[in-house]
Amino acid sequence: MTVSYDNLTIEWLGYATVRIEGERTIYLDPGRYGVLTGEWEPDSDRGRAHPEATDYRPEDGDLVCLSHVHHYDPDGIDRVLDDGGTVVACEGINTRTSSRNLPRLLDLAYDLEKIGTEAQLIAADTPIWTVPAYNEPDGPHTRADGTPIHPEGRGCGFLLSVDGTRLFWPGDTDVLPGHERLDVDVLLPPIGGRFTMDREAAANLAEAMDPDLVVPIHYNTFEAIETDSTAFADDLGARGIEVALDE
Repeated sequence: MTVSYDNLTIEWLGYATVRIEGERTIYLDPGRYGVLTGEWEPDSDRGRAHPEATDYRPEDGDLVCLSHVHHYDPDGIDRVLDDGGTVVACEGINTRTSSRNLPRLLDLAYDLEKIGTEAQLIAADTPIWTVPAYNEPDGPHTRADGTPIHPEGRGCGFLLSVDGTRLFWPGDTDVLPGHERLDVDVLLPPIGGRFTMDREAAANLAEAMDPDLVVPIHYNTFEAIETDSTAFADDLGARGIEVALDE
């Protein structure tokens, strides 16, 4: 299913991958876990509330935004980005911190713009603002040794202005102070919990932000991020907030 908002189309392609099409075509965090190769399969009944995987290679993207190293997938970028496209990547992405054998961002065959966690730029004629994305050290999203799964400074969220519409992908993060003050038309929150805000926290954030539309992502790709997306939509519907489940 593709979601429409004003003159844009928004499509959740699986995991954290989102395609936004207006005058420009933009992808957020493309790839990982086989969602763009056709190899992903649900590992539970709830996992079926998720986009089907396809062998997806449109190579039509003007812009790719990368939030952090966990979502950095060079093959995913190759599949979606046009030869003349631009990659905007959080400067906190360090491939040496990954257990995967990843090429450096600088080795990608695309124009690259690195951006801080509280910065702004224009790329592919698209105004972009970044917002910090991390797990609180004293919160629930920590490793066995007590360190945050997503430490501060390693990742960001993206606020994009696309054809006059402001879309916000918070990244892999807890709900953080300041999120509720952002002026957002379309909110794309992670709702899977475990590594990010869960559906209850995301619903409370959506109520505080009061966007026109909420399109949840980053859930049901694998067991650790399973959640009840229907309950999320019902919760926000009871609060008068429109939700589109792109499953």
